[in-house]
Formats: sequence, C-alpha cells, structure tokens
Amino acid sequence: MNDRLWLWVVKGLPKRALSRLFGKVACQGWTRHFIPLYIKRYKIDTSELSKDIAEYAHLTDFFARQLKAQSRQVAPGEDRVTSPVDGTVTGFGKIDGHRLIQAKGRDYTLEELFRGAEEKAAAFLDGQFLTLYLSPADYHRVHAPVSGRVTEMVYQPGTLFPVNGRGIRLVERLFVNNERVTTFLSTHFGEVAIVKVGAMNVGSVKVAYDENVQTNRKRKKGKKRTYEPPVAVRKGEEIGWFEFGSTVILLFPRHTVTFLPDLKPGSSVRMGETIGRVLNCEGGI
Repeated sequence: MNDRLWLWVVKGLPKRALSRLFGKVACQGWTRHFIPLYIKRYKIDTSELSKDIAEYAHLTDFFARQLKAQSRQVAPGEDRVTSPVDGTVTGFGKIDGHRLIQAKGRDYTLEELFRGAEEKAAAFLDGQFLTLYLSPADYHRVHAPVSGRVTEMVYQPGTLFPVNGRGIRLVERLFVNNERVTTFLSTHFGEVAIVKVGAMNVGSVKVAYDENVQTNRKRKKGKKRTYEPPVAVRKGEEIGWFEFGSTVILLFPRHTVTFLPDLKPGSSVRMGETIGRVLNCEGGI
C-alpha cells in the first residue's frame, strides 16, 4: 500500500473505537491460545519471562508482561540516565526554543505536547528530548530513567494514529494529536517529563503510581493530578505500562543532560542501559 492510500485509510478508520474493541477482545480468556503464535511471530525470548507461558490469562496479560529481575540491569550512578524502555530511537536532540522535531519537515511545540499543563513548557525551553518507539515485539513496561519524585500527571485524550515509522513520517503533529499520559518527575537537576503516547490498538496506558488513571475511554475529558506528598521513585523503578506497543518521549531541561555520542535514530536500546549523562551531577534527589 502506497503512502497516500495508507494515510487515507488510517484517517478514515474509527481508531479509538477499534482500539477499545481490540482491548476488550485481547482481555478474553480464549485469546491466551494465541500467545504461542505471538511469541513465534515476534521472536520473543521466553527465558526472560517472570512466569510460565501457561500462566498468562489472556493476550493483554502477555502484552504487559513483567520480566525476571535479573533480565535487565539498571546502570548504577546518579549521573547516568538510563533507557526507560526496550525500544528503538526514532528521534532525539535539542529542543529549538519550544519546538521539537517529529520527522523531517514535521515538528510540534512543548505547549502542544503538554496540553492541560502548558505552564510546564518553560522548564524545557532549549532542553533535550528523546523519542523511543516500542514495537509489538518489545517489553511494554516503562521505568524511571532517573531517580526523583512524581509531582504531577496529565492525561490528554486524543486520537490514536499508528506511531510506527510510517505514522511518524506521514501524520502531521502525530504526538500532540494522539492520546497521551505525561509524568512530571522532580529530580536533583530539575524537572523531567516522561510522555507515554498511545497508539492504534493500544488498549490503554497505565501508571504504576496511580491506579485511578484510565485512558482510551468514550468520554474525551482530560485529567490533571498533583501528588502531595510526591511519589518517590528510584531509577529503574516501574512507573507505567502499555497494553500493546507505543512511544515514550523523554524531555530534560536546558544544560542538564547530554546523550551518548553513539545514540542515533534506529538505535535499539534496552531498559536500564545508559543513554546519557547528567551534567554537573551532585547526587541525591
């Protein structure tokens, strides 16, 4: 299918309704019989699973699978920024004022990304960003890239375009039109934003620090929560998960973080690996 036809088809689909339907179907017990096929199709390493294949109740249970503790090592040191997910780098670099690059010729603003909490944009002007894509084959849990305290969460409803390479290249303002949940983390070097972007066939996005957050519902109403006291998290600690693959965007303030020189679009990363360093790190949170 050529790009023009693909975009026409995707724009015409009832993406939210289809994703809700997919989420409901994938939670049915009979779907567990498809887990072996899924494992074979995506070449998933079953030695990393935290439980036996037969113990998964349904496909969603497997999509959101946890891994054995020893299967991912989190790089030590408060000066190291680690990957929050298993995924592929699709974009990174300097935030140009308040503009971030989605793909060549396509950008979006901090205010658009933080809709519902636009006042947060000022902290990230001229900062750094990193976009990571989680494919259906990847481990779907999201972990803290640095230690800190969760101070605020913003849920912004939206559409659910695919966030694969084609979607990033063809869909205008993809990340600010899609549904998303943003976690704001207070750290010893400033505020960090972790944006979990929903996508087509993502049943929902969950956060570990607040069981009341519900996404992809019929009511398109955003939600903003401030946590008092803030919720402390250590680097590598789980903060959320996708019930299918999607995208995570990390944002850091100006002059606080530098990414590793060998990081580039197309690079594969695993949760806990070093992806950057904190400048002038003094430690602690």
